[in-house]
Amino acid sequence: MLRAVPRLPRPRSLCRPQPSRCAMAGPKPLVAVGQVTSTPDKEPNFAACSALVREAARRGACLVFLPEGFDYIGRDPAQTLSLAEGLDGDLMGRYARLARDCGVWLSLGGFHERGQDWAATQRIYNCHVLLDPTGRVAAAYRKTHLCDVELEGRVSMKESGFTNRGTEIVPPVSTPAGKLGLSICYDLRFPEISLALRRAGAEILTYPSAFTVTTGSAHWEVLLRARAIESQCYVVAAAQTGRNHEGRASYGHSLVVDPWGTVVAQRGEGPGLCYAEIDLEYLQRVRREIPVQEHRRPDLYGTVGLPAAP
Repeated sequence: MLRAVPRLPRPRSLCRPQPSRCAMAGPKPLVAVGQVTSTPDKEPNFAACSALVREAARRGACLVFLPEGFDYIGRDPAQTLSLAEGLDGDLMGRYARLARDCGVWLSLGGFHERGQDWAATQRIYNCHVLLDPTGRVAAAYRKTHLCDVELEGRVSMKESGFTNRGTEIVPPVSTPAGKLGLSICYDLRFPEISLALRRAGAEILTYPSAFTVTTGSAHWEVLLRARAIESQCYVVAAAQTGRNHEGRASYGHSLVVDPWGTVVAQRGEGPGLCYAEIDLEYLQRVRREIPVQEHRRPDLYGTVGLPAAP
């Protein structure tokens, strides 16, 4: 007969000022998740994002997450391409100075990047940039799954029409909050990438996003919780919210999920921040008590329908 297992204790959701967790001896660093309404105008977008980063730093966060399209969201592919910059451009330089001024790590999810092949291709990359507190680029992940979706009469997107696919998964990066694995938005629908990052040592998975209202209301939370449960990682998802321009609205509901699959912080709608503690001792307890990584059968996966080896 199965016995009920007591609920594991979990970190608090934090949406009020806190002392700095990174400077304290305690084991639970504080992260902040930013939610914004980006428009095609880059200057007010930067002002809104930088204000959130400064507020999060004042409240003691050591790692601040911003969503896909934090730099801008264009009205059409032509405008999107015209506004893009390289990683060595002015806008990323301003974010590097912001990271240094605030002494925080910045997860900048979904930067419209003019890569080294821009002159030849006139196409961009959807690039998740991680800056350390010195302003150095600690990692840059280019989105590998592009969002080409056609929901009749509701949503029409063809990211591949102007964006190059990334070609690699980036190894997790050690941060004060834990080992961070980078993804972007539509990658959320592909569990293979989360499991690959877990195998590589990830403790936190992040999905900066700009989900539509239609897909977000149906799939957002359930997919994020599933990725957390299957990987036994924290999942952090910063989101766009509200009307980005006359042709687009975003779902919002930025959140943090713990390794048990519980939502421990959520923003709802409207710009702003939510906060969560990352408890790596709790993460290890979840992994120890349900050791799914040890139970996986890589000798079987991918073999359905193939003849048995002689």
